[in-house]
Amino acid sequence: MDLLGLTRAALDTGPLCDACLGRLVADRGFGLTNSQRGRSLRITVALVDDHPYEPHADEASCWVCEGESARVDSFAERAIAALRGWEIATYQVGTRVPPLLEENDRLLREDVGLDADAGAPLKRELNREVGKRIGAAIDADVDLERPDALVLLDLATDEIELQVNSAFVYGRYRKLKRDVPQTKWPCSDCGQTGMRRGEQCAACDGTGYRYGTSVEQQTAPVLREAMDGSEAVFHGAGREDVDARMLGDGRPFVIEIDEPRTRSVDLDRLETAINEQADAVEVSGLRAATHEMVERVKQLDASKTYRMDVKFDTPIDAAVFQDALDALEGATIEQRTPNRVDHRRADIDRTRTVYDIDGELTDERHATVELHGEGGLYVKELISSDAGRTEPSLTGLLDVDAVVTALDVTGVEGETEPFEQPEYFVSQ
Repeated sequence: MDLLGLTRAALDTGPLCDACLGRLVADRGFGLTNSQRGRSLRITVALVDDHPYEPHADEASCWVCEGESARVDSFAERAIAALRGWEIATYQVGTRVPPLLEENDRLLREDVGLDADAGAPLKRELNREVGKRIGAAIDADVDLERPDALVLLDLATDEIELQVNSAFVYGRYRKLKRDVPQTKWPCSDCGQTGMRRGEQCAACDGTGYRYGTSVEQQTAPVLREAMDGSEAVFHGAGREDVDARMLGDGRPFVIEIDEPRTRSVDLDRLETAINEQADAVEVSGLRAATHEMVERVKQLDASKTYRMDVKFDTPIDAAVFQDALDALEGATIEQRTPNRVDHRRADIDRTRTVYDIDGELTDERHATVELHGEGGLYVKELISSDAGRTEPSLTGLLDVDAVVTALDVTGVEGETEPFEQPEYFVSQ
């Protein structure tokens, strides 16, 4: 059907606003709005038929959109007001269209002989026109993947919903003290209430937490406050035992700040602020990240380097000790989930490799051992055997019980590839 025939057929269906008429040919006429397309079609028909031009004066009488196309400016003003006070660089507009209006769209195309997907639906019209007005008002760019903010128009309820996506900061942390967990450790005795059987919980001294602080508590609040976010969530590349220090270059982490009102922060200054106020943690290399970095960090299967103080049940000969270390170097270790963590992890068998191991006796019943192993290797059990659940082990090779009395993580292979950073988030 030619444009004139299409236009006549569409106008014969009932009162149509210019936007709904123009949406039928939204793929024609680059640089025009659908309202301009619709008005042009009316004028063209009037000229060809030599009839008076009759503009569609009452937008609310349109039988397809029922006046919603005429509310673009109102929707945009309300959306811009909702965005006031939020610092965003990218945005997206979405629209919930009632089923009745979607059905009207379908019927119009059916009546004029067009395919159901011809032109543009009402949803796309509103997204585009409201989005253009928002972008001009707040100087932000459209992002259809993961914008800083999503403005959602709900035609059925006449509401504007604002969804603000999180901001993310990547870095590495060093944990300088023992008995500090990576994240908050709720007390299981009192269910984090601080009270048990009507009295202050003895296990947590009424705090609701097993430990007085954590890596998360010494880092995340600084970023949350600086960005005026509602919450901050800590994501680590694995975690060391509570009683282990994290030394060397540190362990990669990402802090996710929910609903940040401010995004352009000086990360160098915040890194300094964290390090000055924290008494058990140091952070380095803070830089902006995108949401993909959370999964990259959480799924990082990094090899790790450890330093351990080991105690033996009976005296050990230096040569026998060295022979045992030689047997472990390069060995494939069969490990069943350790007894100490089987209450929170699946009881499975796994194999891990010891890449390198060295050590020396400090006296006949004590030694220092340094080890580089595959990610997921339980090093305490490599020493103790965990009642035979780890084979081979230092205990098994020596036929002498051995335990780790102090553990330090001295290296975590981390993110070495550069990754995309939002421009407004880069340290100044």
